[in-house]
Amino acid sequence: MPQEFFDAVAVRTWCGLALGALGRAREEIDAINVYPVADGDTGTNLYLTVESAAAAVEAVFSAHEAGGAGAGPSLAEAVRAMAHGALIGARGNSGTILAQLLRGMAQVLAEQGEGVPVEGLGLRRALRRAADSARQAVAHPVEGTVLTVAAAAADAAHRAEGGCAAVARAAHEGARTALAATPGQLPALKRAGVVDAGGHGLVTVLAALVETLTGEVPSAAPGSYTRVGGTAGEEVCPPDAGGPAFEVIYLLEADDTAVARLRQRLDALGDSLVVVGGDGLWNVHVHVDDAGAAVEAGVEAGRPYRIRITHFGQGDAHTGGAGRPARERVQRAVVAVVPGEGLAGLCAQAGATAVLARPGEPPASAELAEAVRRAHAHEVVLLPNDAELRHTAAAAADQARAAGVRVALIPTRSAVQGLAALAVHEPGRRFDEDVVAMTSAAGATRYAEVAVAERQSWTTAGICQAGDVLGLVDGDVAVIGSDVTATATTVLDRMLAAGGELVTLVLGDDAPEDVAEHLAARVREAYLAVDTVVYRGGRQGALLLIGVE
Repeated sequence: MPQEFFDAVAVRTWCGLALGALGRAREEIDAINVYPVADGDTGTNLYLTVESAAAAVEAVFSAHEAGGAGAGPSLAEAVRAMAHGALIGARGNSGTILAQLLRGMAQVLAEQGEGVPVEGLGLRRALRRAADSARQAVAHPVEGTVLTVAAAAADAAHRAEGGCAAVARAAHEGARTALAATPGQLPALKRAGVVDAGGHGLVTVLAALVETLTGEVPSAAPGSYTRVGGTAGEEVCPPDAGGPAFEVIYLLEADDTAVARLRQRLDALGDSLVVVGGDGLWNVHVHVDDAGAAVEAGVEAGRPYRIRITHFGQGDAHTGGAGRPARERVQRAVVAVVPGEGLAGLCAQAGATAVLARPGEPPASAELAEAVRRAHAHEVVLLPNDAELRHTAAAAADQARAAGVRVALIPTRSAVQGLAALAVHEPGRRFDEDVVAMTSAAGATRYAEVAVAERQSWTTAGICQAGDVLGLVDGDVAVIGSDVTATATTVLDRMLAAGGELVTLVLGDDAPEDVAEHLAARVREAYLAVDTVVYRGGRQGALLLIGVE
């Protein structure tokens, strides 16, 4: 049913209709994605962003229904939930910008008095705030993108007379007119013969707003959004090669001052910088060559989490030749789950797609399946790096196989086993041979960790108390001590008693400064012909990870 006013029910309806519309348009939008990177995922990223927003709104309604209250949520509650859901679920460049557009709208709509629905003037103001805040969130705005389309929608809405329905119709019409003009503003679009993918997504979302307020589905722009020139069947060519190789996205808890410094640092590291959010929670998106440095900048600013690092691959605009088709897949990729920012950066530098798993925040199968999809490869090696993720990883592998991707799941139980597998990865050899070599390297790596007990517990080494230092070998507690360095030394000696050629140490942020130096010296003095490598893992949960190959 059409909604005469923009209230909480209208927000719920809009999110549901937008999600359905993006689901239907997802492949079409993915296919025309050539800017800023021709990685064919804009439609999917927008869909996932709105899916998160819609889920948050549904949760608010469900909470009110469960509480037995007669009235549902207020408009302020609904729009804040929508904005928060979009913020934490934003994917990619366009998804991040859409999250800020929704946040800008929410800031205005939430100011409406309790029980007072928004009319035309309020919706006009909300669309203007949305366009302005999104442009401010982008470090270097470019015309011919979703920012241009959003501004045109706001301008058209400002000129409209009447209620919410009239404003929504005007915004949609202004947006689709601006979308049709984007190839004339951005050379990459003109060369490819397409309109801007992000702008297409926004027009789709605004069409859902019109349907919400009028009950009518607005017509699409004349002709096809997919191609605006050229010959049918022509390959879509990406923009010129050159540019950063990694996309880094993370949520960040930080204050405004720290985020201002972060913007400056990330802007110097790469491009496509978008930082959205506020009130202590931000979503950071940037394209860089040094993924580790981008994550470290977040660590200095506050607490980054849900970190996603994606290597664009040889088929993308930043790394492929200018004549490659925009959606060409790489032959093979590696997706690795890692427990800390340092390892995420390390894996990304090695060409793998890293999925960060915080203590108590393991990735879901959908997140792993999405990482496999974003790797954009015909063949993918999946490294869960945690025994408890084996079922989750298997489910993700099944989802990817159903989509036509050949996936090999190597049952790595620790990040150090994943590092060993990644070290012998050779994309040039046959897939089966590569998987066998990686599996062999992982299986030949014994693993251990040193952590602090959180509570009293029975273990295979006896009873531990909260605060005790635990040394776990191959997943079982083998040593209970009171000193980190001493416990780590005992664990290392036990592991090397069976032989070994290489010791890998991954230090957590809370590990003692001298523990790596002490262990390396122990190896040099007591074990001939054994090498040691040390990495910084970041906030990885364990104080220390140890691998012996």
